[in-house]
Amino acid sequence: MTDIAALNTKDSTDQDFMADVVEASNTQPVIVDFWAPWCGPCKQLGPVIERVVEGKKGAVKLVKINIDENPAYAGQLGVRSIPAVYAFDKGRPVDAFMGALPESQVKGFIDKLLSGTDSAQVIAEALAQAETASQAGDISTAAQIYASVIQEDPENVTAIAGLARCYLANGDKERASATLDMVPESKKHDSGVKGVRMAIEMMEDAPAPGEFDEALEAVTAAPNDHAKRFELAEKFAGATRYKDAIDHLLIILGAKLDWEGGKAKEKLLQVFEAAGPTDPATVEGRRRLASLMFA
Repeated sequence: MTDIAALNTKDSTDQDFMADVVEASNTQPVIVDFWAPWCGPCKQLGPVIERVVEGKKGAVKLVKINIDENPAYAGQLGVRSIPAVYAFDKGRPVDAFMGALPESQVKGFIDKLLSGTDSAQVIAEALAQAETASQAGDISTAAQIYASVIQEDPENVTAIAGLARCYLANGDKERASATLDMVPESKKHDSGVKGVRMAIEMMEDAPAPGEFDEALEAVTAAPNDHAKRFELAEKFAGATRYKDAIDHLLIILGAKLDWEGGKAKEKLLQVFEAAGPTDPATVEGRRRLASLMFA
């Protein structure tokens, strides 16, 4: 790697992913290359994508993730084969490709990311406004914005998933599921779509009235009983009380990181997926999980 390339390319880890990719993409687009040392096509693609990024003179950054050593975010994004390349902008994945593409196609991929037509910019700003409204609890405004984006761009998977989340926030699983039917077949595995589906699945196990009190009493009576605490966390997740679910799962992981063969960690990652990558509970939960894993 040349000195110039090093200015725009870095190796990163699961621990630093939020800072190096998600937060950094609020300043400029970030390309993430998921690779592994044993992967032949990865070795072909690596120098190509570095060369193209270098040619952009800092307009875009490249972050390389060795999935053998750092599997968490690759799993969260649904990476099934490598090399897998994701483009992040304004804190979220906006495009991706798999396989060792020729340099001309890699250049086209990055040019598309950087070009941003006026219409695309308007949509990006609208999606940002919808996300802000949603996080502030203004679900009605968020839903209206997402719906207007879908009218403009019927296959915009971010808007479709966002609108489905708005329906979930109002407890309407049926309309949320119906909204996801609008997702194009080629984007069924989008991380945002998968997150909404995970939330819907969890809501199928929503606790009946009175179950919370019983579960809380059981945990209060036996605070070191991880099985009882895990059951309580599942009930919180089913009721979309993601922060409470995350807190209890992290208590288990703080006591025993590999409890039940990683059962609590697996559930925690599912809750992150259901809540969504930008939900404050997910952001804080991932930070706390990283502290436990790398302590």
